[in-house]
Amino acid sequence: MKFVSATLFAIVMVFSIPAQADKAAGQSAYAAKGCIGCHGAGGKSVVPTYPSLKGRSAAFVRKNLTDFRSGARKNPTMNAMAAGLSDADINNIADYIGSL
Repeated sequence: MKFVSATLFAIVMVFSIPAQADKAAGQSAYAAKGCIGCHGAGGKSVVPTYPSLKGRSAAFVRKNLTDFRSGARKNPTMNAMAAGLSDADINNIADYIGSL
């Protein structure tokens, strides 16, 4: 019985761990998906109306991108940009920004 419980616990833990994000893939996606156009190279915007992302946590970026994608947060530009992001894109971009 203990073996079965331990096995089930291990299986649940494996499937509940979020997929690892890839900072290099995040850096590539940041450029390829157009983020760099407004938020700047290395997350430092040169346009005052666009926020710099450098210094933001991965959790902050992940939540905001997810909210923009779902429409829970409203901004026409960001809603459109985030609509094309997969979960992996969001995780990778968030980890990249969080590492800056």
